[in-house]
Amino acid sequence: MYNWQFDDMAPGMRFESLGKTLSEAEIIDFAFQYDPQPFHIDKTYAEAGPYGGIIASGAQTIAVALRMMVQARVFAPEIALGSPGVEELRWLQPVRPGDTIRSTGEILEVRASQSKPERGIVRYRMDVLNQRDEVVMTMTSTTIVQRAPTAAGAA
Repeated sequence: MYNWQFDDMAPGMRFESLGKTLSEAEIIDFAFQYDPQPFHIDKTYAEAGPYGGIIASGAQTIAVALRMMVQARVFAPEIALGSPGVEELRWLQPVRPGDTIRSTGEILEVRASQSKPERGIVRYRMDVLNQRDEVVMTMTSTTIVQRAPTAAGAA
C-alpha cells in the first residue's frame, strides 16, 4: 500500500496493484448490466466472432483497474477528491475469462491548484497488464487531491 499524500508525490514515482482474475460469470454479469453486446454475453455468438470467445467490456476493464488502484491506496483515501476526466484511454488487447489483470502506473505531474490552494492536481499514466505481461489497456488521467493544511496555507 502506498497511501501517498500530495506532498509525497513527484513525477516519475511508480505504483502497482495486486491482480484480479476475471471469471466468465463476472464478465457476462457486468455486460448484462452495462454493456450487453453479444460478444460480451453470448458464448455461441462470441465464439464465431472476431475474438473467438467472450471478452470483457472495456468499461469493466477500466472499472476493475480503478478499483485496484484504490485498493493499492495510491492516493491516501482521505485526499482523493475525484477526477475531471481521462485524457487518453486505449484498449489494446481483449481481456478474456480467466485473465488476471493488474494496474501499473507512473506519476507524470504534481502541482498545486491555482484557483483552490487547498487542492492539488496529479496527472498519471496507468497501464493494465494481463498475466502474460501484455498491456491490455492504457490511460492518462488526472486526479484532484486535498493538500495538507500547512502546505495549502503556504501556497
